[in-house]
Amino acid sequence: MYRFFAAEENLGDGKIWIQGDDVNHIKNVLRMNPGDHLMVSFGKGVDYECQILTLGQDQIDLEILREEPAVTELPVRLVLFQALPKKDKMELIIQKAVELGASEIVPVASKRCVVKLDDKKAAKKLTRWQGIAESAAKQSGRGFIPEIHEVLTFDQALSYANNLQSLLIPYELSDNMAESVQAMKEACQGDSVGIFIGPEGGFERGEVDRAMEAGAKPISLGKRILRTETAGMTTLSVLMFMIEGKE
Repeated sequence: MYRFFAAEENLGDGKIWIQGDDVNHIKNVLRMNPGDHLMVSFGKGVDYECQILTLGQDQIDLEILREEPAVTELPVRLVLFQALPKKDKMELIIQKAVELGASEIVPVASKRCVVKLDDKKAAKKLTRWQGIAESAAKQSGRGFIPEIHEVLTFDQALSYANNLQSLLIPYELSDNMAESVQAMKEACQGDSVGIFIGPEGGFERGEVDRAMEAGAKPISLGKRILRTETAGMTTLSVLMFMIEGKE
């Protein structure tokens, strides 16, 4: 069933109305008609199955048939701290991180990042990244749209991560798989996990040391060297499997 997000003020008297770009998508791309069913979420963990009543020029009116708790959200808050990669890799990383259950994605400007964004470029990128997160949330059936934060420095990211219960940092010099598996298992027992992923050249040793001083546990992702766009997906995949496997 197709899924859409709406503002909570678009709810009333057992009805929901859809406005904005989704009107054209429903009418002209999906070619839906009155009587067709779709799912709507306000990003609060509740899904509403609806039936289309009318298709207007700028608005689509829906009747709520039933509501149920969203079952697609993880009970553990996963926050991906992703060092800025080159080219358009961040778009792929955001898309896949949302699919894998990340609650937030925080772009990080670390020392070895090649990409440098001024305020104007960063604002434009952030708007595009948030749009990608929304599309991925719709496609993957998420109960809410993960937030894409403004770009932070490495130290700002560590400060933000202070409110998380566990921190993990994949590191090429960490080669003890048994300890890595145990660290991830322990992280999954809490209510929040931060994952720090370096840029193409990896984090500088000083950055890794500061992360460890802040409580981050270095982990290994295997004997192979993974690209920055692969490392985050791998870590999120393992954590998602462990979290959902213990429910």
